[in-house]
Amino acid sequence: MTDLEATAPRSEKRGFMKRLFDKVMELSAGKHALWLLAVVSFAEASFFPIPPDPVLAAIVLANRKRAWVAALVCTAASVLGGLAGYAIGAGLYDVIGAPVIAFYHLEDAFHAFQARFEEWGGWIILAKGLTPIPFKLVTIASGVVHLNLTTFVLASLLTRGLRFFIVAGLFYAFGPQARAIIDKNFPLVMLIGTILVILGFVAIIYI
Repeated sequence: MTDLEATAPRSEKRGFMKRLFDKVMELSAGKHALWLLAVVSFAEASFFPIPPDPVLAAIVLANRKRAWVAALVCTAASVLGGLAGYAIGAGLYDVIGAPVIAFYHLEDAFHAFQARFEEWGGWIILAKGLTPIPFKLVTIASGVVHLNLTTFVLASLLTRGLRFFIVAGLFYAFGPQARAIIDKNFPLVMLIGTILVILGFVAIIYI
């Protein structure tokens, strides 16, 4: 087998992922970008595994003028999705919540998280909302223990807003440089992104 043949599958895979990235950038510059961001943000807070940060970053990279509006949309949709997660935990846990937790194999982590609510109460959202922990775990568990709804909303607004405005601000400030780095080192960027997603689930146990 020649060196060219050995590297062909890897090059093809990289080419596909780069085309996928370019497509995301194209969508992020379109008129429906904020709707896409809202849908991802809402879904991630209740059942979807992928965080909205990459979509938010892509929108800012595509059009820096949208940075703050995108961060606001991301925050609002995430809090609304959090309320959906809260409702699932409060009234539909056996029907929807438990299958969602089981799908991600988070049963042990979920029960441990519930126990921490007994000790920390609403402070747990402030302590965990900025970590890589999947937000759906926080929202569903909040509903299960019937955390005060006002406390839940305010804490979610604070942590989600702070996180997404920081992301938007960073890509607003360093957008051109970031885009150049991504284009030049796309496989490495994808690897780092994958590692961060995995760390988010690992953090459930250790953070």
